Amino acid sequence: MQRNGSMVLMLCIMFMFASLSGCFGEDESDVLPNISNLEITPNQWQAGVWNRVSFEALEPMNVYIPHFMLDTSTQFIQNGTIISLEKNEVVELEILPSARLNVASIMIAGPDQMQFPLRHANESWSTWYVRTGGVGTSEMGWVQPTINREGGLHPYLGFGNMSSSTRVAYVEVDLIRPIDSTLSVEQGQAHSEGWVDGREVYEWIAMITDETTDLTDPYDGAVGYLDRWIGNGNPAYEDAVAFFSGVMEGYGLDVEVHRFQAGTAWAVNVCGYKTGSVYPNEWLVFGAHFDIAPPVVYTPGPDIPGYGTRTGAYDNTAGTSMILETAESLSKINTRRTMVFCLWSSEEEGLWGSSSWTQDIAEREEIKVTNYVNLDMMGINWPGDWVLSCYIGPEVDPNIIDQASMYELAEWIGAGQLGLETQIAKGWAAWSADGESAMWSNQYEDTVAIYESPTARSDHEPFQANLNTITMGWNGVVDGYPCYHRNCDRLSQMESYMETDNKTGEQNLVESFDVVAWWSTMVFLSLDQDPILNEL
Repeated sequence: MQRNGSMVLMLCIMFMFASLSGCFGEDESDVLPNISNLEITPNQWQAGVWNRVSFEALEPMNVYIPHFMLDTSTQFIQNGTIISLEKNEVVELEILPSARLNVASIMIAGPDQMQFPLRHANESWSTWYVRTGGVGTSEMGWVQPTINREGGLHPYLGFGNMSSSTRVAYVEVDLIRPIDSTLSVEQGQAHSEGWVDGREVYEWIAMITDETTDLTDPYDGAVGYLDRWIGNGNPAYEDAVAFFSGVMEGYGLDVEVHRFQAGTAWAVNVCGYKTGSVYPNEWLVFGAHFDIAPPVVYTPGPDIPGYGTRTGAYDNTAGTSMILETAESLSKINTRRTMVFCLWSSEEEGLWGSSSWTQDIAEREEIKVTNYVNLDMMGINWPGDWVLSCYIGPEVDPNIIDQASMYELAEWIGAGQLGLETQIAKGWAAWSADGESAMWSNQYEDTVAIYESPTARSDHEPFQANLNTITMGWNGVVDGYPCYHRNCDRLSQMESYMETDNKTGEQNLVESFDVVAWWSTMVFLSLDQDPILNEL
């Protein structure tokens, strides 16, 4: 009888405290919605393509959607949103889930909680949830809805520091990527479909570098577009200019062929423009050089004598093809800022094309180039046994990250959207220990390195020097490639360098192109909403 009396007294005390302070110390806003009360249709999404998704709440809640989405009222793509749902309310969204993850992450909270946790930039949402159990801390900060600056239906995301911890319920939606069933696994079937995809980049390279004899072609005598050497009156070079111009015009871009006097030759750039709807004088530029190393004199090399190439598959038909692939998709969307897709000439002679163009733009005071993305020599890198480098600049102090916001964006997309968190961690360790030159020369397995580069050996340098623009670019092995600037720089050689124990060279090449295509596209989408300016 005494024991039962003590239990009754304890229960009375507990109920008294509960009535004073909520459910054992938690108020109503701390009680998470049951995830079964959010109905998501369809319950499986297609990865890497646009999905129309409906969210229906069986009780009031707030839902954080950390994925690219289209605001149908403005036709602008934004980097996620938070929606507030009343009981039985349904909201439909157009969502672009990652092409490279197996699940899409969604977070829900009660109707009185507008703040949601943030993950580390170098981890995925799945890793974050396993690590935290859905609890965000003041160390990480929070995200909450903020004004849609273009007046769209769905709020943008605002960021800040939390004064206390925040909990959310976590939901994962299965992702299945479409494939081209006419291709084999060994041909890169897994990365053959999507809003952008690696297989299309591969097909562009194969077509442009096709050396099959064509006796009806008076320019280079081949099916492809070879001999793209800068030079006055080089017919093959002019043929390539006409071809690339036509492709961009076919995308609906306003194309200009810029010709600049450079030394004793003309620098010829092919640029496609799409004017921004809100900030037309703020330009986002996406570029790669289309010229290739010309044959000059006999130059001894490691087992491969000679200098110059007819095809330049790796340097830089790969980057050229990436521009053509990404421009096709991005040219179809409405953007706040003007998009510019440029194929530079004369990079091999000393950045003549990009230097001339940036000097010209520098004289136009009304134009601000907010960001530049460079694509030069990517493909022979991860998932092969070579480093995929994501380089950012300008850099001044090697002991700190000068461009912290751009660095974080590269990590946020690389780890969170592309699933490269393990590879990025290995890349940081390798770069910290060995430096940039090793990334360009040595073999490393399963490694993706993001770093600030003090070296500017490609077309991003004039953007930094002439326009004070922050830049980002990607490349694979450079000095460690024996066919660098040599006649053996062919697609077949790239494939041989990308063979691994469990995958063909073609399969790995397609995946490597897929990674950079998505990474660069998502960076572009992010920078259209919120440009990152040079922090120096």
